[in-house]
Amino acid sequence: MHLGTAALLAAYGRRELSPVDVMRAVLAHATAREGQLHALCAVDADAALTAARASEARWRAGTALALDGVPVTLKENIAVPGAAYRLGTAAMPDDAVADFEAPPAARLREAGAIAWARTTMPDYGMLSSGLSSLYAEPARNPWDTRMTPGGSSAGAAAAAAAGYGPLHLGTDIGGSIRLPAGWCGLVGLKPSHGRVPIKPGYAGRVAGPLTRTVEDATLMLAALAQPDARDPTQLPPGQVLPRPLELRGLRMGLWLDAGWGEAPQPEVLAAVTAAARAFEAQGAIVEPLPAFTTREMADGMDRFWRMRSWLDISALPDERRAQVLPYILDWVAPAAHYDGATVFRGYSQMQALREAANAAMDGAQPFDFVLSPVSPMPAWPAHQASPLHDPARPFEHIAFTLPFNMSEQPALAINAGYTAAGLPIGLQIIGRRFDDAGVLALGAAWEQLRPAQRPWPFNPTEP
Repeated sequence: MHLGTAALLAAYGRRELSPVDVMRAVLAHATAREGQLHALCAVDADAALTAARASEARWRAGTALALDGVPVTLKENIAVPGAAYRLGTAAMPDDAVADFEAPPAARLREAGAIAWARTTMPDYGMLSSGLSSLYAEPARNPWDTRMTPGGSSAGAAAAAAAGYGPLHLGTDIGGSIRLPAGWCGLVGLKPSHGRVPIKPGYAGRVAGPLTRTVEDATLMLAALAQPDARDPTQLPPGQVLPRPLELRGLRMGLWLDAGWGEAPQPEVLAAVTAAARAFEAQGAIVEPLPAFTTREMADGMDRFWRMRSWLDISALPDERRAQVLPYILDWVAPAAHYDGATVFRGYSQMQALREAANAAMDGAQPFDFVLSPVSPMPAWPAHQASPLHDPARPFEHIAFTLPFNMSEQPALAINAGYTAAGLPIGLQIIGRRFDDAGVLALGAAWEQLRPAQRPWPFNPTEP
């Protein structure tokens, strides 16, 4: 059976399980499933077993660390010294390796977690799928291997849903943790900006957990949310463990119209509305939240990101540039003709989104939380770059996730139900800035209220 983090730690403490045996089981399970899922781009079994033996010794000596012996995967853009660092694109040299340790990797290592594998991602992390010029096959969704797990934390989500251990680390700049979490039935947390120090940093970019349960996400966040001066946006240490939460009287906004992008499909609307009604039945006050983002905001961000990526790609030697995924090349091409005013106006939409998202929670009667879909649709075919597969309209599916990267608010994706075809549907829980503990607490409450969950696909039979 698949054990969560708390259960593993308790079993280690009682000497009922060994980190070495658990690591061997995870390696064997991943080996058996990788031919179908393509979630991993690197595995270091020898180093993982060496770390597991060291963990076992600490448990025996009574000096175990907070996550000692718990397996974790790292997305390929989380730097580890000497590890491959190709950012999901064949345009990077074959021998590209990191020369520093990113703060999230350091915090997990210091907590005793065993980073045994690195997970796949699309070129430069700029797609919501696993399609990549670097890997022979894109990552697949364990619920239906014809479909994408989402992205850009594609392999992390596939690994989590398939039971490759309990903890998986992703990154998110417009939805790259929450989207695959929603499409794979997982818990995915985009923390408040600065809650988890990160390097390299960028506006809206965060690292956070992809797990099967809120409890696992909470334990992982507690390890990740430690200071690191290399991130100048780091927050002071704060409460991240869920606080006691009384649902009665909580004010929740129900946000079903983003103001742009694809409209939520009927099954998505039904699942998210049912979640709102379940909270309402527990005494929460749920009110409609009108659209507060616009096409101008979305198109401005699109143009700014195109220019950012075009500058990086155009600086490559010709032979390297030609290896970038063609969809990405088509997406960035218009930026070659943007003038300074166009790029500046696009950049300014970051602040417009930030102000709109925060203001939406702070009306005459402020909301404690906002509920929304994670995405307007369930997962789509794995070989498409996006639901529309159109580089001229690349972001029509991120209207519900993008605002909260710019507003710096915490946002949690969690399973709300399934389509008639059996694909997961994600519910997004958004909190006020810095209230990571609150969104985790409301997520834990939803785990108790939601309909029965279906058995996980590809589930391991051993710990």
